[in-house]
Amino acid sequence: MALASTEYPFLSLMWTMLVFFCWIAWFWLLFIAFGDLYRRSDVSGWAKAGWTVLVIVLPLLGVLLYFGTQGRHFVERERARETASRHRFDDYVRSVSTSDTTGAAQIAEARRLLEEGVIDDAEFQSLKRKALAR
Repeated sequence: MALASTEYPFLSLMWTMLVFFCWIAWFWLLFIAFGDLYRRSDVSGWAKAGWTVLVIVLPLLGVLLYFGTQGRHFVERERARETASRHRFDDYVRSVSTSDTTGAAQIAEARRLLEEGVIDDAEFQSLKRKALAR
């Protein structure tokens, strides 16, 4: 009975894992390069097409050239995109979470109006139902 370790030695297994890791890392770099390239607004369509052809025809050299020539400000562009996204999210949260229009605030205002005699009990109940329906 032959053991698996004699059929596929440990060093061959390590070499296979290294090659597989490099293959995954290559695709990761490729996706990062294409993602950065196609999100940029300062690069023309022809330049994007040229970079795409270069990366497809000469994959390793194309990606290394892109990161070498265009990657200088990659971190700044990524940081600017993240900051803009965070600001859009914060603005959205502020727009939907106004504290003065909560149901409790509306009911308290309706109670105050009822106590002052501005509205009657039927109007108070109507306002209360509307506030609770939100």
